[in-house]
Amino acid sequence: MATDIASPSASAAAKRPGSYDLPGALKESAITAGVAAVLAFPFLGLQANNDGPELVLLTRWELFFWAVAVVFVGRMLLTVFRWRSDARAKSAEGLKAFGAKFQRYNVWIGLAGAIFAFTLPMWPFADRYVVDIATTFLIYVMLGWGLNIVVGLAGLLDLGYVAFYAVGAYSYALLATMFDWSFWICLPLAGLFAATFGVILGFPVLRLRGDYLAIVTLGFGEIIRVVLINWYDVTNGPDGIGSIPRPTFFGYAFDRSPEEGTMAFHQLLGIDFDSMHRIIFLYFLILILALITNAFTLRVRKLPIGRGWEALREDEIACRSLGMNPTNTKLSAFAIGAMFGGFAGSFFATRQGFISPESFTFIESAIILAIVVLGGMGSQLGVVIAAFVLVIVPEWLREFAEYRMLLFGLAMVLIMVWRPRGLLSHRDPTVRLHPPGYVPRHGVEAQKVQAQEAELAAKAK
Repeated sequence: MATDIASPSASAAAKRPGSYDLPGALKESAITAGVAAVLAFPFLGLQANNDGPELVLLTRWELFFWAVAVVFVGRMLLTVFRWRSDARAKSAEGLKAFGAKFQRYNVWIGLAGAIFAFTLPMWPFADRYVVDIATTFLIYVMLGWGLNIVVGLAGLLDLGYVAFYAVGAYSYALLATMFDWSFWICLPLAGLFAATFGVILGFPVLRLRGDYLAIVTLGFGEIIRVVLINWYDVTNGPDGIGSIPRPTFFGYAFDRSPEEGTMAFHQLLGIDFDSMHRIIFLYFLILILALITNAFTLRVRKLPIGRGWEALREDEIACRSLGMNPTNTKLSAFAIGAMFGGFAGSFFATRQGFISPESFTFIESAIILAIVVLGGMGSQLGVVIAAFVLVIVPEWLREFAEYRMLLFGLAMVLIMVWRPRGLLSHRDPTVRLHPPGYVPRHGVEAQKVQAQEAELAAKAK
């Protein structure tokens, strides 16, 4: 009798989440492998081949059995992964708590990062290669912060952000080469043109959401690229635009032999000419532009327009019922996000000195969007960490040649399995109804707190 009573409990224990049921796992794996064998036999086990005028049916048993074995082992591994669900859940809770603690110190972390960024050219290891890579890294950080307004705050999935990047680059290149305007005049104009294109994109997609919005924005990015290729009279087509002027430091150029009547930067300071001066100047220029982007985003998200973006991301229907205008809210997000993309594009053009449509393909939009999603949508610090992973890490893996992208893809898969919501998915609300640590004294909230305390006390007993 005791055995009969114990058996159900043992069986139930075997089926509890996190328990180990080896016979059940073997049974599931065998059934899965059997189904795979039935489906794979006509595709992998048999092969039609020509033997002269006749059609011969050959067998490939080795390939067939290998496929079935891989399915069996894969199902076993999936079952083991499911067994560890409880441990994984605890680990996720721990990571969430770590993310919350990490976010509490984001101001100090950001300050330390800014100090390191400003002093980077002074470090002994900061040669030309390091400063160049850091400049590229900051370009993607700025692009990530700009797209974070559209995707992270407003919740609008944009796969054509590279179009605004291209508009800013070509705006500066055309204005600087055709009208001989300086970088400081063209920079705000490039942002203005990109913002205009953001509004143009925003109008047709006001009623679209999710995948449909992503498809339309992807098409917009491709339209811009095709126009750049085919409008040869203006954009020079696939040949690109070269001899783009470099920025100056308040009129002082970074040339060895400046034009007559002008003074070079090294002559102003009374030092010898060094090509690193221009590299370091461009680095500090994009650093300041990126910090301005970050400061603007942090400030605007606390304003009514920023809170409107976050509310629109959470529930558009509720926003409409509260009297909010989703049209203006979406257009403002597209315009402001596009403006910072235009700023980054103008810097890219003046840094490279040459631009072509090949620099603004869909893969660039995918990388920028991956930076936002991987870092945690809405997290400014997460964008920096994700940009480091997607820009700096592939440079470290360059020694592995053809295996570099394979290792990079594997690392991306592992990160998204480990942190599917992003590296810093935890983010405190911009506006709180109550300060941290607030305990309700009356009403429905007080009843919920009392019920939770009573439940905890019962569990403790």
